[in-house]
This record gives sequence, structure tokens and C-alpha cells, in this order.
Amino acid sequence: MPPRAHDLDLVDGLFQLSFRLHATLARIAAGHDLSLVQVRLLGILRDREPAMLELARHLELEKSSLSGLIDRAEKRGLVERVPSAEDRRAAHVRVTPQGRKLSRIVEDEVTAAVLTMVGGLERAEREQLTALVAQVVAAAG
Repeated sequence: MPPRAHDLDLVDGLFQLSFRLHATLARIAAGHDLSLVQVRLLGILRDREPAMLELARHLELEKSSLSGLIDRAEKRGLVERVPSAEDRRAAHVRVTPQGRKLSRIVEDEVTAAVLTMVGGLERAEREQLTALVAQVVAAAG
């Protein structure tokens, strides 16, 4: 039986929400034959073309794991490696038009699912939740 709202303390509530958000994202990703880390990769590449080392730090992956991730995404036509203008030995990673399209589809589905989750809140409550979440995320670094 799911917990009632007044039964959760702050920590339990945040973890329960985190689990639900994670499950939702995993379900949507799987529906597009993506892993969670592939979804994160596409999200990172929406507005930047990081070098491999920077991307490894963002994803908290070892370089060898990242190489395999990029290889698989390249085979699907989602990303491409671009030689670095500064260092001929380095490469940056860029999302392809196909990857950008898939990223938008996943983002739209996730947005719809999250909006459904908070659909029982009044507009002012959603705005307050947005502000509080932004503060927590900013404080967490």
C-alpha cells in the first residue's frame, strides 16, 4: 500500500519521489531502447559538445566505460566524435540530428509524466515546489 502524504517525513518523501522519478525515466528510456546513462548522455549533449574527459566527469564514468557508451551511441546514429581543434589527440562528442530528435521525444514524455505526477497540486503549490527544488539542487552543488 502506498504511503499517505502525511505519513512521510522529509527524507522518506524525497526518497520515495526519487524512486518514482527514476522508475518513470527508466520506463520511458526502455521504451526507446535506451539506458538511463544514454538518456543522461543525450541530455548533456543538448547544449554542448564536451571533450571525452569532461563528458566522463559529467557522467561519473571511467574513460573505458565512456568509450563503450559512445561507441554504442555512434552505432545507433545518436552521437558522433568530432576532432578537437585544440588537441589533435582529443575528441569532442556531438549529438546528431537523429539523437537530438530522440532526446526531444524522451524529454517530452518525461515532462508529461512528471506533470501528471504533480497534477493534483494547485498552480501556486507547483510554483512553490519548483522554487524549493531549485534551492535544494543549487545548495547540493
